[in-house]
Amino acid sequence: MFEFAWFWIWLVLPLPLLVWRYCPSRARLAEAGLRVPDLRDFTAVEASGSPAPPRATRLLWPLLAWLLLVAAAANPRWLGEPVGVTASGRDLMLVLDLSQSMEVKDFILKDNAVDRLTALKSVASDFIRRREGDRIGLVLFGEQAYLNVPLTFDRATVERMLGEAVIGIAGRSTAIGDAIGLAAKRLRAQNAEHKTIILMTDGANTSGHVEPRRAAQLAAREGLKIYTIGIGADEMLVRQLFGTIKVNPSTDLDEDTLRALADTTGGRYFRARDVNSLQEIYAELDRLEPVAREQEHFRPVHSLFIWPLAGALALAVGMLLQRAGRPR
Repeated sequence: MFEFAWFWIWLVLPLPLLVWRYCPSRARLAEAGLRVPDLRDFTAVEASGSPAPPRATRLLWPLLAWLLLVAAAANPRWLGEPVGVTASGRDLMLVLDLSQSMEVKDFILKDNAVDRLTALKSVASDFIRRREGDRIGLVLFGEQAYLNVPLTFDRATVERMLGEAVIGIAGRSTAIGDAIGLAAKRLRAQNAEHKTIILMTDGANTSGHVEPRRAAQLAAREGLKIYTIGIGADEMLVRQLFGTIKVNPSTDLDEDTLRALADTTGGRYFRARDVNSLQEIYAELDRLEPVAREQEHFRPVHSLFIWPLAGALALAVGMLLQRAGRPR
Protein backbone atom coordinates (compact mmCIF):
# COMPACT_ATOMS: atom_id res chain seq x y z
CA MET A 1 0.00 0.00 0.00
CA PHE A 2 1.26 3.48 -0.93
CA GLU A 3 0.90 6.37 1.50
CA PHE A 4 2.40 9.69 2.58
CA ALA A 5 3.70 9.57 6.16
CA TRP A 6 3.20 13.31 6.68
CA PHE A 7 0.23 14.11 4.46
CA TRP A 8 -0.32 17.49 6.16
CA ILE A 9 2.81 18.86 4.46
CA TRP A 10 0.76 19.17 1.26
CA LEU A 11 -0.84 22.23 2.91
CA VAL A 12 2.27 24.23 1.97
CA LEU A 13 1.73 23.56 -1.76
CA PRO A 14 0.08 26.98 -2.43
CA LEU A 15 2.94 28.81 -0.66
CA PRO A 16 4.58 30.16 -3.88
CA LEU A 17 1.21 31.56 -5.02
CA LEU A 18 0.74 33.31 -1.67
CA VAL A 19 4.26 34.74 -1.81
CA TRP A 20 3.66 36.03 -5.36
CA ARG A 21 0.30 37.50 -4.32
CA TYR A 22 1.26 39.24 -1.10
CA CYS A 23 5.01 39.88 -1.54
CA PRO A 24 5.45 42.10 -4.64
CA SER A 25 8.58 41.49 -6.66
CA ARG A 26 11.10 44.14 -7.72
CA ALA A 27 9.61 44.23 -11.20
CA ARG A 28 6.11 44.95 -9.88
CA LEU A 29 7.44 47.64 -7.53
CA ALA A 30 9.29 49.27 -10.40
CA GLU A 31 6.03 49.66 -12.35
CA ALA A 32 5.06 52.52 -10.02
CA GLY A 33 8.10 54.59 -11.05
CA LEU A 34 9.07 56.44 -14.19
CA ARG A 35 10.49 54.13 -16.80
CA VAL A 36 13.19 55.21 -19.24
CA PRO A 37 13.44 53.44 -22.60
CA ASP A 38 16.32 50.98 -22.63
CA LEU A 39 17.65 48.32 -24.97
CA ARG A 40 16.92 45.81 -22.25
CA ASP A 41 13.22 46.17 -23.07
CA PHE A 42 13.88 44.10 -26.17
CA THR A 43 14.91 40.98 -24.26
CA ALA A 44 11.93 39.14 -25.70
CA VAL A 45 14.14 38.43 -28.70
CA GLU A 46 17.51 36.94 -27.91
CA ALA A 47 20.71 37.80 -29.69
CA SER A 48 20.38 34.77 -31.89
CA GLY A 49 17.04 36.03 -33.13
CA SER A 50 15.03 33.18 -31.55
CA PRO A 51 12.10 34.25 -29.35
CA ALA A 52 12.28 33.71 -25.58
CA PRO A 53 10.25 30.79 -24.18
CA PRO A 54 6.64 31.63 -23.35
CA ARG A 55 5.91 32.70 -19.80
CA ALA A 56 3.86 29.55 -19.15
CA THR A 57 6.81 27.39 -20.19
CA ARG A 58 9.20 29.33 -17.95
CA LEU A 59 6.91 28.81 -14.96
CA LEU A 60 6.29 25.11 -15.61
CA TRP A 61 9.71 23.89 -14.49
CA PRO A 62 9.81 25.76 -11.14
CA LEU A 63 6.25 24.71 -10.33
CA LEU A 64 7.00 21.09 -11.15
CA ALA A 65 10.18 21.24 -9.04
CA TRP A 66 8.20 22.69 -6.13
CA LEU A 67 5.57 19.96 -6.49
CA LEU A 68 8.26 17.24 -6.34
CA LEU A 69 9.94 18.92 -3.37
CA VAL A 70 6.70 19.00 -1.38
CA ALA A 71 6.04 15.36 -2.33
CA ALA A 72 9.49 14.38 -1.01
CA ALA A 73 8.90 16.31 2.24
CA ALA A 74 5.60 14.43 2.73
CA ASN A 75 7.71 11.21 2.92
CA PRO A 76 6.05 8.86 0.42
CA ARG A 77 6.51 5.21 1.35
CA TRP A 78 5.38 1.74 0.42
CA LEU A 79 3.93 -0.49 3.15
CA GLY A 80 4.46 -4.21 2.61
CA GLU A 81 2.26 -7.06 3.70
CA PRO A 82 1.98 -7.65 7.49
CA VAL A 83 4.66 -10.00 8.83
CA GLY A 84 4.02 -11.98 12.02
CA VAL A 85 6.79 -12.22 14.63
CA THR A 86 6.45 -14.71 17.45
CA ALA A 87 7.47 -13.33 20.84
CA SER A 88 7.88 -15.46 23.95
CA GLY A 89 7.46 -12.65 26.44
CA ARG A 90 10.89 -13.33 27.96
CA ASP A 91 13.69 -10.80 28.29
CA LEU A 92 17.16 -12.31 28.72
CA MET A 93 20.14 -10.19 29.71
CA LEU A 94 23.49 -11.95 29.28
CA VAL A 95 26.08 -10.55 31.71
CA LEU A 96 29.63 -11.57 30.73
CA ASP A 97 32.86 -11.23 32.70
CA LEU A 98 35.77 -9.83 30.63
CA SER A 99 38.31 -9.50 33.45
CA GLN A 100 41.92 -10.56 32.99
CA SER A 101 41.36 -14.01 34.54
CA MET A 102 39.26 -15.04 31.54
CA GLU A 103 42.56 -15.47 29.64
CA VAL A 104 43.34 -18.72 31.49
CA LYS A 105 43.49 -21.59 28.97
CA ASP A 106 41.88 -24.39 30.97
CA PHE A 107 39.20 -25.40 28.42
CA ILE A 108 39.57 -27.87 25.56
CA LEU A 109 37.72 -27.01 22.36
CA LYS A 110 38.17 -29.26 19.32
CA ASP A 111 41.30 -30.82 20.86
CA ASN A 112 42.90 -27.42 21.42
CA ALA A 113 43.47 -25.58 24.68
CA VAL A 114 41.54 -22.31 24.58
CA ASP A 115 40.85 -19.53 27.06
CA ARG A 116 37.62 -19.35 28.99
CA LEU A 117 36.14 -16.55 26.91
CA THR A 118 36.66 -18.43 23.63
CA ALA A 119 34.93 -21.52 25.02
CA LEU A 120 32.10 -19.43 26.39
CA LYS A 121 31.60 -17.66 23.06
CA SER A 122 31.32 -20.94 21.15
CA VAL A 123 28.61 -22.30 23.45
CA ALA A 124 26.74 -19.04 24.14
CA SER A 125 26.48 -18.29 20.41
CA ASP A 126 24.50 -21.49 19.87
CA PHE A 127 22.31 -20.61 22.83
CA ILE A 128 21.55 -17.16 21.37
CA ARG A 129 20.63 -18.61 17.98
CA ARG A 130 18.13 -20.98 19.60
CA ARG A 131 16.32 -18.29 21.60
CA GLU A 132 13.86 -17.36 18.86
CA GLY A 133 11.14 -15.09 20.17
CA ASP A 134 13.16 -13.81 23.14
CA ARG A 135 14.56 -10.33 23.48
CA ILE A 136 18.24 -10.62 24.35
CA GLY A 137 20.67 -8.00 25.63
CA LEU A 138 24.38 -8.09 26.48
CA VAL A 139 26.21 -6.48 29.40
CA LEU A 140 30.01 -6.72 29.53
CA PHE A 141 31.92 -6.02 32.71
CA GLY A 142 35.34 -5.97 34.25
CA GLU A 143 36.37 -3.13 36.51
CA GLN A 144 33.35 -1.33 35.08
CA ALA A 145 30.09 -2.55 33.56
CA TYR A 146 28.56 -1.23 30.36
CA LEU A 147 25.65 -2.11 28.11
CA ASN A 148 27.01 -3.60 24.91
CA VAL A 149 23.68 -4.51 23.26
CA PRO A 150 20.26 -3.30 24.50
CA LEU A 151 17.37 -5.75 24.56
CA THR A 152 16.50 -6.69 21.01
CA PHE A 153 14.93 -9.42 18.88
CA ASP A 154 17.96 -9.15 16.55
CA ARG A 155 19.80 -12.25 17.73
CA ALA A 156 22.35 -12.00 14.91
CA THR A 157 23.56 -8.64 16.24
CA VAL A 158 23.83 -9.97 19.80
CA GLU A 159 25.82 -12.96 18.56
CA ARG A 160 28.13 -10.75 16.51
CA MET A 161 28.77 -8.33 19.38
CA LEU A 162 29.48 -11.27 21.69
CA GLY A 163 32.02 -12.56 19.19
CA GLU A 164 33.75 -9.16 19.15
CA ALA A 165 34.13 -8.99 22.96
CA VAL A 166 37.77 -8.71 24.06
CA ILE A 167 39.29 -9.58 27.41
CA GLY A 168 40.38 -6.56 29.43
CA ILE A 169 38.34 -4.01 27.47
CA ALA A 170 36.40 -3.12 30.64
CA GLY A 171 39.35 -3.34 33.04
CA ARG A 172 41.30 -6.09 34.80
CA SER A 173 39.25 -6.53 37.99
CA THR A 174 35.66 -7.78 38.48
CA ALA A 175 32.62 -5.65 39.37
CA ILE A 176 29.88 -8.26 39.67
CA GLY A 177 27.54 -6.05 41.71
CA ASP A 178 27.70 -3.16 39.25
CA ALA A 179 27.02 -5.55 36.34
CA ILE A 180 23.93 -6.99 38.03
CA GLY A 181 22.73 -3.48 38.90
CA LEU A 182 23.08 -2.30 35.30
CA ALA A 183 21.30 -5.38 33.90
CA ALA A 184 18.51 -5.03 36.46
CA LYS A 185 18.07 -1.36 35.60
CA ARG A 186 17.66 -2.15 31.90
CA LEU A 187 15.23 -5.00 32.55
CA ARG A 188 13.17 -3.04 35.06
CA ALA A 189 12.14 -0.54 32.37
CA GLN A 190 10.60 -3.30 30.21
CA ASN A 191 7.07 -4.69 30.25
CA ALA A 192 7.95 -8.34 29.73
CA GLU A 193 6.30 -10.80 32.08
CA HIS A 194 9.48 -12.84 32.59
CA LYS A 195 12.88 -11.17 33.06
CA THR A 196 16.06 -13.17 33.48
CA ILE A 197 19.73 -12.35 34.06
CA ILE A 198 22.37 -14.94 33.11
CA LEU A 199 25.63 -14.04 34.87
CA MET A 200 28.85 -15.68 33.65
CA THR A 201 32.04 -15.12 35.65
CA ASP A 202 35.20 -16.93 36.79
CA GLY A 203 36.08 -14.85 39.83
CA ALA A 204 34.90 -12.85 42.81
CA ASN A 205 33.71 -9.30 43.22
CA THR A 206 36.87 -7.19 43.52
CA SER A 207 35.69 -3.82 42.26
CA GLY A 208 32.65 -1.61 41.76
CA HIS A 209 30.32 0.40 43.98
CA VAL A 210 27.50 -2.11 44.57
CA GLU A 211 27.85 -5.23 46.70
CA PRO A 212 26.63 -8.29 44.69
CA ARG A 213 24.22 -9.61 47.32
CA ARG A 214 22.66 -6.20 47.70
CA ALA A 215 22.25 -5.98 43.92
CA ALA A 216 20.58 -9.40 43.94
CA GLN A 217 18.14 -8.26 46.62
CA LEU A 218 17.18 -5.25 44.52
CA ALA A 219 16.77 -7.50 41.46
CA ALA A 220 14.53 -9.88 43.41
CA ARG A 221 12.41 -6.95 44.53
CA GLU A 222 11.82 -6.13 40.85
CA GLY A 223 10.80 -9.71 40.07
CA LEU A 224 14.03 -10.57 38.22
CA LYS A 225 15.55 -14.04 38.24
CA ILE A 226 19.34 -14.53 38.18
CA TYR A 227 21.07 -17.65 36.87
CA THR A 228 24.79 -17.71 37.68
CA ILE A 229 27.48 -19.73 35.91
CA GLY A 230 30.88 -20.24 37.54
CA ILE A 231 33.51 -20.79 34.86
CA GLY A 232 36.84 -22.57 35.28
CA ALA A 233 38.36 -26.04 35.47
CA ASP A 234 39.17 -27.77 38.78
CA GLU A 235 42.67 -28.71 37.71
CA MET A 236 45.16 -27.73 35.08
CA LEU A 237 48.64 -28.90 34.10
CA VAL A 238 51.27 -26.20 34.28
CA ARG A 239 54.78 -26.65 32.96
CA GLN A 240 57.59 -25.47 35.17
CA LEU A 241 61.36 -25.58 35.04
CA PHE A 242 61.57 -28.96 36.76
CA GLY A 243 58.48 -30.62 35.31
CA THR A 244 54.71 -30.37 35.17
CA ILE A 245 52.45 -29.83 38.16
CA LYS A 246 48.71 -29.79 38.69
CA VAL A 247 47.11 -26.56 39.90
CA ASN A 248 43.57 -25.40 40.55
CA PRO A 249 42.95 -22.43 38.21
CA SER A 250 39.60 -21.66 39.86
CA THR A 251 40.79 -20.73 43.33
CA ASP A 252 39.47 -17.18 42.88
CA LEU A 253 35.94 -18.32 41.99
CA ASP A 254 33.52 -17.22 44.71
CA GLU A 255 30.94 -19.99 44.45
CA ASP A 256 29.26 -19.06 47.71
CA THR A 257 28.37 -15.60 46.44
CA LEU A 258 27.22 -16.89 43.05
CA ARG A 259 25.03 -19.47 44.74
CA ALA A 260 23.60 -16.81 47.06
CA LEU A 261 22.80 -14.53 44.10
CA ALA A 262 20.81 -17.29 42.42
CA ASP A 263 19.02 -18.35 45.60
CA THR A 264 18.01 -14.77 46.44
CA THR A 265 16.17 -14.36 43.13
CA GLY A 266 14.80 -17.88 42.71
CA GLY A 267 17.36 -18.86 40.08
CA ARG A 268 20.05 -21.57 39.99
CA TYR A 269 23.80 -21.77 40.18
CA PHE A 270 25.70 -23.81 37.57
CA ARG A 271 29.34 -24.89 37.54
CA ALA A 272 31.07 -25.01 34.15
CA ARG A 273 34.32 -26.98 34.38
CA ASP A 274 34.65 -27.78 30.67
CA VAL A 275 32.94 -27.24 27.31
CA ASN A 276 30.61 -30.23 27.80
CA SER A 277 29.32 -28.89 31.11
CA LEU A 278 28.82 -25.48 29.49
CA GLN A 279 26.70 -27.07 26.78
CA GLU A 280 24.66 -28.93 29.39
CA ILE A 281 24.10 -25.70 31.31
CA TYR A 282 22.79 -23.86 28.27
CA ALA A 283 20.63 -26.85 27.35
CA GLU A 284 19.12 -26.62 30.84
CA LEU A 285 18.56 -22.89 30.40
CA ASP A 286 16.87 -23.66 27.08
CA ARG A 287 14.28 -25.66 28.96
CA LEU A 288 13.05 -22.61 30.85
CA GLU A 289 9.31 -22.32 30.37
CA PRO A 290 8.56 -19.44 27.98
CA VAL A 291 5.76 -17.05 28.78
CA ALA A 292 3.30 -17.16 25.87
CA ARG A 293 2.39 -13.94 24.13
CA GLU A 294 0.21 -13.29 21.11
CA GLN A 295 1.99 -13.00 17.82
CA GLU A 296 2.93 -9.43 16.95
CA HIS A 297 2.61 -8.10 13.41
CA PHE A 298 4.89 -5.64 11.67
CA ARG A 299 4.66 -4.10 8.22
CA PRO A 300 7.92 -3.54 6.35
CA VAL A 301 8.25 0.09 5.25
CA HIS A 302 10.20 1.20 2.15
CA SER A 303 10.76 4.94 2.01
CA LEU A 304 10.42 6.48 -1.50
CA PHE A 305 11.19 10.16 -0.81
CA ILE A 306 14.52 9.92 -2.62
CA TRP A 307 12.80 9.73 -6.04
CA PRO A 308 10.79 12.99 -5.97
CA LEU A 309 13.73 14.70 -4.25
CA ALA A 310 16.07 13.58 -7.05
CA GLY A 311 13.55 14.83 -9.64
CA ALA A 312 13.35 18.26 -7.97
CA LEU A 313 17.14 18.55 -7.88
CA ALA A 314 17.39 17.51 -11.55
CA LEU A 315 14.87 20.19 -12.56
CA ALA A 316 16.73 22.82 -10.50
CA VAL A 317 20.03 21.92 -12.19
CA GLY A 318 18.33 22.02 -15.61
CA MET A 319 16.95 25.52 -14.96
CA LEU A 320 20.36 26.77 -13.85
CA LEU A 321 22.04 25.35 -16.95
CA GLN A 322 19.37 26.84 -19.21
CA ARG A 323 19.81 30.28 -17.64
CA ALA A 324 23.61 30.06 -17.80
CA GLY A 325 23.56 29.12 -21.50
CA ARG A 326 21.12 31.83 -22.59
CA PRO A 327 22.84 34.83 -24.31
CA ARG A 328 22.35 38.14 -22.56
